Amino acid sequence: MGIEEIILEPILPQHRAAGALPNLFILGDSTVKSYTFDEAPMSGWGQIIGSMFNQHKVSVTNYSMGGRSFKNAYTEGRLNDILLSGSIGDYVFIQFGHNDESADEFRRYGRGSTEAMYENYLKEVYLPAIQARGMIPVLVTPMSRIKGNASPGYIYENSFKSRKFVDILKRVADESGVTLIDLNSESLKYYNEIGVEAITALFMSIEAGETPGKTNDGSYANGHPSKKIDGTHFKEALAKQFSRMIVTELVEKGATGDSTAASITAYLKGNVKHAALTGNWDKVFPEITNDTTTGEAAYYRNQIEKLIQLGVMGKDRQGNFKPDTEMTVAEFTRSISKLMKVERSDLAYYPKGKLSRETMGAILYDVYQVKFANKPKYMTDYNGTAVVPGDPGYDFNLDPGARGAMYYPLVSWQQLVDTADISPFLISKVKSAYELGLIRSEVGIARGQMVNGTELEPKAIVTREKAAKALYFMWVLEHEVNAENHVSSLK
Repeated sequence: MGIEEIILEPILPQHRAAGALPNLFILGDSTVKSYTFDEAPMSGWGQIIGSMFNQHKVSVTNYSMGGRSFKNAYTEGRLNDILLSGSIGDYVFIQFGHNDESADEFRRYGRGSTEAMYENYLKEVYLPAIQARGMIPVLVTPMSRIKGNASPGYIYENSFKSRKFVDILKRVADESGVTLIDLNSESLKYYNEIGVEAITALFMSIEAGETPGKTNDGSYANGHPSKKIDGTHFKEALAKQFSRMIVTELVEKGATGDSTAASITAYLKGNVKHAALTGNWDKVFPEITNDTTTGEAAYYRNQIEKLIQLGVMGKDRQGNFKPDTEMTVAEFTRSISKLMKVERSDLAYYPKGKLSRETMGAILYDVYQVKFANKPKYMTDYNGTAVVPGDPGYDFNLDPGARGAMYYPLVSWQQLVDTADISPFLISKVKSAYELGLIRSEVGIARGQMVNGTELEPKAIVTREKAAKALYFMWVLEHEVNAENHVSSLK
């Protein structure tokens, strides 16, 4: 048998159904994708930017996924999904570059690209395919990576040096008349504006007790399993800033004659467009404080902004959070009761006054007892071993699950040196809280390291920023691991 004839029929552009909303599709990599709670606090700007648009006027769909490049987003059909789902007049935002840098460009399943390959995918595949369907492409240059071990005073420069993908995007956009958002340049301005300490805190620099989430190497609960400060991926607080940069440039371009940008900005919420025009984002992001955006005070910025956003912590009339101020028992019980939906009367028997670490540990255990009938998956299904892949003592054959770093404290209760200082009234609960990983040592831990301390400091008074750290941990712990992390308010 043979094939007599093959007839190829072009797929014609489709008009939008009557009454259907226009679509804004987003296609990118891990810096753009939407994340689930088990990956907290990691976030992509595509997870945030949809909330800036009026959802009664436009539908925003994020097709982004980690590890994708121009090459594999095409070969696995992500681009085709958009082409077949979209209608004439829909928009497609595209950001690729980080994975295109991979040095596997000539392997069958490699995701990397040479500069020539990168340009070819852009000019010969993506742009013509999108435009042939009557859809409108918008190119976004990838934000710059940061140097994870940079010292204060370091000046950030564009990380795309060996393969100049950003320059290619700019040139192709100019040659083809496609709207381009230069997130790369705006990201560098912001990094250098707030400084090394503040921007490092907003990337995936993780210390013990910061989150029960996980990476491919295991739980983050004892610090970063990969033993590094990740200079590519970032937390929600920075995803908001990248979204702000994109929207601001759209509004500015729309105001100066870019018809594509102008048509997109018509779908923005009124307060967002006003913020982009004036530069005042207070009403869009009221959770941002005046005193936790730069320097050492920004160390727990991500947790602080989330808890203010959730309405369980606040700032004063001057817009300050005062991260170093000592926390009171009353404020902590009020905050955790609202956050975890626990009756304050269940916590009312603790003495008033300043919040000590031992009292915080006991309160965390009480709340855990009320909220969790069974251990959450962060502690069980997603818990790994004490030896991490890459460690000298790691043996895959002895760890068939290969789950990586463990959730539970690496230092046992018996190894702590100051448990005798704990009040007899509280010691049972504090011990339980510690062994559940709800409270951990704050001595000797560091961002980018997987390490626990041996001192619990039971009598030390908890500051507001350390309380925010503990509250954020509990907030993530309560959520289903595979639920999308888009919660913005408890209201």
